[in-house]
Amino acid sequence: MDAPHARKRSAESLPAGLEGAAGLTDKRPRGRPRKTVAERDDGNRRVELVHAAARLFRRKGFDGTSTRDIATAVGMHSGSPFYHFKSKGALLHAVMAEGMQSAITRQTAALQAAEHAAPDAAALLRILVRNHFDVLLGPGSDFIPVMLYESRSVTAKQRSLLAKLQGDYEAVWAPVLEALHRQGRLRCPVKLARLLMFGALNWSVQWFDAKKGASLDELADAAMALFIGEAKAAPPRRTRS
Repeated sequence: MDAPHARKRSAESLPAGLEGAAGLTDKRPRGRPRKTVAERDDGNRRVELVHAAARLFRRKGFDGTSTRDIATAVGMHSGSPFYHFKSKGALLHAVMAEGMQSAITRQTAALQAAEHAAPDAAALLRILVRNHFDVLLGPGSDFIPVMLYESRSVTAKQRSLLAKLQGDYEAVWAPVLEALHRQGRLRCPVKLARLLMFGALNWSVQWFDAKKGASLDELADAAMALFIGEAKAAPPRRTRS
């Protein structure tokens, strides 16, 4: 998939110095001819393949997953995926690109939903952290873990395209971290802070178990306490009468 061609800022209601935190929103091109039924069906099959591949690549690894496995998962003949993707590597790249584009869209939506409250830098950071946990660990979260741990299996050109999407996603964090640094709440260089934060957050895909342990909200609160000492107040304990 290609990166969006036309974008616009949406940050008028953010505090001064945080305008870049609203992210980028897509403008939908006009005047496209309507797709035929066959074209829509073809697109649906492509989407099915990408989602099935993401699940299998995450569970079995790229090398451990065959094209036949992916075809079987969507009810296709073993050679049918090659009608949509010229190779398994091309399908892997599509999985990673879809994951990053979806992450950018979700991050933008999360920030825009909070604009009416005019959040400060700390509140914006929590929104970014909580959303990132949802991208990594929430429903349909197979895509980004595949990107994190299978990047060696894509070509240099594909890796460069993915790096551009990753840069767009992470760039939104910069003005938030810079504001926190100016306030003295972030006590290390912004670039190092960003790298360390993403390293810590991304590693959660290795150990998080939704069936036991903390919720995503609790993970976000713990991360905030770790990063800037922004601990959420614990609810008062009930006393026995």
